Formats: sequence, C-alpha cells, structure tokens
Amino acid sequence: MKFDPFRELDRVAGALLENRPGLRLMPMDLYREKDHYILSADLPGIDPGSVDIDVDGQLLTIRAERTLRGAEGVKWLTRERESGSFLRQLNLGQGIDTEGISARYENGVLNVMIPVSARAKPRKIEVVSGESSAPVESTAVESTEPGAGHQEAVEA
Repeated sequence: MKFDPFRELDRVAGALLENRPGLRLMPMDLYREKDHYILSADLPGIDPGSVDIDVDGQLLTIRAERTLRGAEGVKWLTRERESGSFLRQLNLGQGIDTEGISARYENGVLNVMIPVSARAKPRKIEVVSGESSAPVESTAVESTEPGAGHQEAVEA
C-alpha cells in the first residue's frame, strides 16, 4: 500500500482529538469537479443552525454540535449515538476563491463548494508572430535635476 501523508495526518489528528472529551471528527470526502472543489461531510442528526463554517486566511474550519435529549426519567438500554462537538479544519492553500465559498446541509450531509480562483484556472496564451510586433525604441533624455550629469533611457 502506498504511503499517503494526508491520511496519516488525519489519523494522528483523530487520535489527538479522541483525548479531548466531547470533540469528534466528522468523516468527509473532498474532490475537484471542473473549476471548484466539493467537500462532503457526514453530520447526521445535526441541527443545521449549529453548523459554523469560517475561513481565516487559508484555514477553513467547520464546527457542529449534536445534542441528544431523552425524556426525563428515561432509563437507557443502549446509547451508541454520540453527542458533542464536531470539528474539521483544512488548509486551503493558494488558488482558492475564499469569497465564493458556499455551503448546503441536506439529509445529514454538509456540502461545501470551494471555487478555484480565476488566477489558478488553466488558460491559453496567445502566441504572436515576431513579424507583427513593433520594435521598442529607446531614446536618451537629459536629466533636469541639478548636479545630475547622467542620462536616463526612456522607452517610447
């Protein structure tokens, strides 16, 4: 199996976060489709109002809170669904339009659309024939400053 540094980093971060009570990682997928990235994170049972997404520089942070309540006096037989805080942070790197990031929460899945900036998109460079370009002329101009005895080249 090939070594994947990102998977290893996630594993280490997950192990560190497990030691913090109430803080959980959310499983996610991230892929690129044309000129934007799509991040899909599983957050079943989360109130959409508790989801907080912010961008600070190139750091995208997703936080969410799940609270499970039972009726008073209830005697639990089993309780496998966890309540608590969920957190995920990603370094977006360069070439991302952070102003255009949008998110949608539907059926327990948070989808974050992260557009690629126009500067980072591939583009065609027009090749101009050498015969059609005009040569740049250079003329000498005498400086008008007192004590300046040198000439400056100015392109016309």
